[in-house]
Amino acid sequence: MNDQSKFIAGLLLGAAAGAALAYLLTSDKGKEIVEEFKSAAAAAGEEVKATAQQFESELTEAVEKGKQWASDLQSKANSFTS
Repeated sequence: MNDQSKFIAGLLLGAAAGAALAYLLTSDKGKEIVEEFKSAAAAAGEEVKATAQQFESELTEAVEKGKQWASDLQSKANSFTS
């Protein structure tokens, strides 16, 4: 396949994809599919947000436990050196 026929094939494929997308976005079924996709994306975004908040909470708790452990260890070390 030479460069010119590759270009023409790409042009036709792009035009067909554009026409299919235009039809999809203007038909009732296409609009329904787009709305379903928006709803699914919003739900996924909320799930990611909730997971991130839970991770942040667990991480904060782990850091606090680590600080307490370090403080306890320091107190024990001080009691041995006193």
